[in-house]
Amino acid sequence: MMLLERKPLEQERCPELSSGRFLLYSHDGLGLGHTRRHLAIARAIAELAPTASILLALGADEATRLDLPPGTEVLKLPGLQKRSNDEYASRRLRISGSEILGLRSALLHAGVKAYRPNVVLVDKHPFGVKGEFRAGLEELRALGGVAALGLRDILDEPDTVVKEWSAYRLWERVSKFYDRALIYGEASVFDSVVEYKFPEALSRRTRFCGYVVNPDEPEPGTEGGSCGVSPRKNARPRIVATAGGGEDGFKLLETFLRVAASASWEAIAVSGPMMPGPELKTLARGSSRRPAAEKMASSCWRLSFALPRRRRGKPLLCADR
Repeated sequence: MMLLERKPLEQERCPELSSGRFLLYSHDGLGLGHTRRHLAIARAIAELAPTASILLALGADEATRLDLPPGTEVLKLPGLQKRSNDEYASRRLRISGSEILGLRSALLHAGVKAYRPNVVLVDKHPFGVKGEFRAGLEELRALGGVAALGLRDILDEPDTVVKEWSAYRLWERVSKFYDRALIYGEASVFDSVVEYKFPEALSRRTRFCGYVVNPDEPEPGTEGGSCGVSPRKNARPRIVATAGGGEDGFKLLETFLRVAASASWEAIAVSGPMMPGPELKTLARGSSRRPAAEKMASSCWRLSFALPRRRRGKPLLCADR
């Protein structure tokens, strides 16, 4: 993983990595991006500090299907499902939105209080969905821990981000609760501090860390099932399309398979583990009717994690989003 501090942190509030307790929280309302990022960071921490303890607080069931780093455990939260930009519902439990958020908030607060982390890293949403992690952050401050907010370099159009964050006074509140803001990117590519108009107090606490990657992630296993993808000699060119977790990837893969029907190359669609069953069946039926789309890799979802790193001597083009 590439996660580098450009400037040294103040020593007074930076516990030694070797004896540290880390809690990494992500709300996981849609897709697996938050989970993948925190798994990469957990692996880096485990490598730098083999005796550290790392607790991943998340709602994605799929996290436990990947190899956890040594010294890492999962605090599983009841699943959320994102309905719109500001609307979330319970993914499985038949309870109201307010009840599921209250349950998750209580679990997070109890987790911080009992685990007593030295460092908490929060992914993207400073206080969680609808403020579900605010009590946890308050508990952390009472314990004397350090809070860091991790942000993608590009969140949305600058005007949209400034408008949304200003409406909730998020810049001011982040400066109150967080010791650091860590941007996963390079200022030379996109300067989030300038584009999103970080206030001076937050700018001083912000570091660009580089991009989070998994260069040494373990080989994909077979617990998800066989992909049915094997190398062949003198075969047509093979093109793979992935949709991440797959929850909102139906249109992308449907279009890909439709184009493949008249193409000279072989198509492989990786749906991801979160694609709804009826949509997955529709794609599978469509692929079986198209000679150029011979494989529908639905069960081996870990392929989408491995492909960007494994060229196998062949040219590979990966386009994210």
